Order: sequence, then structure tokens, then C-alpha cells
Amino acid sequence: MRRVLRDNGLTLAFGGLLLLALVGQALTGVAQYNGGARDAGLPTLSIAEYVLSAQFGVDVAENWQSEYLQFTLYIVLTVWLVQRGSPESKPVDQSGLESEEKQKVGLYAGADSPAWARLGGWRRALFAHSLGLTMGAVFLTSWLAQLIAGRSAYDAEQLQNLKDPVGLGAYAVTPDF
Repeated sequence: MRRVLRDNGLTLAFGGLLLLALVGQALTGVAQYNGGARDAGLPTLSIAEYVLSAQFGVDVAENWQSEYLQFTLYIVLTVWLVQRGSPESKPVDQSGLESEEKQKVGLYAGADSPAWARLGGWRRALFAHSLGLTMGAVFLTSWLAQLIAGRSAYDAEQLQNLKDPVGLGAYAVTPDF
């Protein structure tokens, strides 16, 4: 058990922090939601009902969308842009792509390198851009989740106000989205 904790400490710590953040968001979110519902004379939600609601989903998706947009831009832009004196930046004279030798790909890949780092063509190009592509895909997924959950929460509010629900396209151009 000790070895499992030691070998997976970073994953366990970040998983625990994520869980604590979601619990905190659920508790504050349900309190805010129920406060507004009470003011409007509407029924309140239990914590379980709130966590399963579109409102909680849209709140989580909005947070993730914001964070993953920042991560994606940071990853992509730090290839080409530098900041003198920043420990996160390359030296000013080294902006842009690095050599294959410095990246340890192609002929310079080690025996323990991923197979696609040793190959050429589209596979190496995909491997070289995999972090930016993955972060971009997570951002787009969170954007889509916010669109879907947001529309559902918006439609619930529309129905409470005796207005017609809207489609995804119509919701995507509302100020709410």
C-alpha cells in the first residue's frame, strides 16, 4: 500500500484536490441556487439534486473551459513567444521549434522513447503536437459541455418564466452563453 501511495502520489494529490474543489463548488453553488429559488418563491434543491442538475454541469464546464483555454494558449504560445527573465520561458535567442537532437526524436530518440518519437512523417508530427492538441481537445470538449448543460439550464429558466425553450444554435448566440 505504501508503494502505491508513493508511486502515485501526484495523481492521488491532484485527484483529491479536484474532488475537494468540486465539493466546494457544489456546496457554494447549491447555496446560491437555493437562495435565488427562495427569493423567487420556487422550490429548492438538495445537494444531490443540484450536483445532478444542468446548473452544476454548466458551472463546472465554465470553470474548466476557462482553465483549459489558458493551458492551451500557454502551451502553444510558449513555443514562439518568449519573456526575458521568466523561468517558464526559453532564452530570448531560442524561440521557435527546437532541433530533433534537443527534442530527442528521430535519430536522437532513446531506446526508452515512445515509438512515435522514433518514427518520421505524420506520426512524429502528431506526437510533437500531442500536448497542444490534447489540451485543445479538452478545451473544445469543455466548451461543448458548457453549451449543452448551459442550454438545459437556460431552458429550465425559460420555462419557469413561461417562455419557450430554445435550440442549441439559438442558445449559442444568447448573451447567457
